[in-house]
Amino acid sequence: MDRLKLVLQYFQSNSESISNGICVILALISVKLYTSFDFNCPCIPQYNKLYALGVMFVPPVILFFLGVIINRHTGVMMEEWVRPPGKRTKNPAVVKYLCSAMMQRALLAPMVWVLVTLLDGKCFVCAFSMSVDPRHFTGIPNNTGIDLVRLMAKVPCKEDAVFRNSTFRKAVTRYVRCYSQAIGWSILLFLILLGAIGRVVKPCFDHATFLQTRYWSNYLDIEQKLFDETCVLHAREFARKCVHQFFQSMQEDMQLRLQLPPPHCHPHHRDEEYEDEDHLHGITRDEQVDRVLNTWYFCRPELDVTKTAHQPKVYITWEDHNGRTLFSDV
Repeated sequence: MDRLKLVLQYFQSNSESISNGICVILALISVKLYTSFDFNCPCIPQYNKLYALGVMFVPPVILFFLGVIINRHTGVMMEEWVRPPGKRTKNPAVVKYLCSAMMQRALLAPMVWVLVTLLDGKCFVCAFSMSVDPRHFTGIPNNTGIDLVRLMAKVPCKEDAVFRNSTFRKAVTRYVRCYSQAIGWSILLFLILLGAIGRVVKPCFDHATFLQTRYWSNYLDIEQKLFDETCVLHAREFARKCVHQFFQSMQEDMQLRLQLPPPHCHPHHRDEEYEDEDHLHGITRDEQVDRVLNTWYFCRPELDVTKTAHQPKVYITWEDHNGRTLFSDV
């Protein structure tokens, strides 16, 4: 149970870990879908290859677009790409980094599906059994009266009466499946070598540029999160204020009708109103809200916090009995 909590805390630590966790889950789902999928080759020359290649490549395309949709980097990348420059210039390297991170995660589940289908071999046997030369194998049924192409198209169907308990079908199936597994293991070896080369060669490039790109990509993600959280907080306080004013006006109207004494405002409620004003940041009308959101989209603030970090401090000064000037922070 403690290990499960540690895993959940890791995946909840940042959006990159969440994206990695989602991609791993998609990969496991793809394996589960393939193992539970009932593959039935049509055993017809016109449809065998079409059906097998469709099973091999259509689900990976679906998984790829699903990985693109659920990846948070996709939204951050598109927002950074299409936004107006405003006061903040665009950094193409950040967009490329986000696109690369998104593609790597989105391709995980499709590659797992393709590798599983190749290592299993059923799709490959269904698609390419007609391409095998039957003269290299013995025990071919020659009393069926059907042409050779239609005969080879029935190799994936072991329930067919032509190949029931036939050593020829088993030999052809084993031969094509070996090709399929060889291709699958070759692709897996190539991906592992590519990853190893990338890991070794990566320090040879300008690592400072990579760190800068990664920093600003993380900044864009965090900035968007904070902006969304601030918008939610502002909207909640704005709605609370509007509802409170509505009921307060209704209460004052009833007091005028019933001639009741007005209630005294408690200091605690006054403090809450001040807190609401702090959350509203001085934005108290719908036109102001629309103007602020429009400014955020078309004119992002420049990435310079020196104005906030180096604000002038206010001091109270006085002189002691020796004539020295003393300072005190306000």
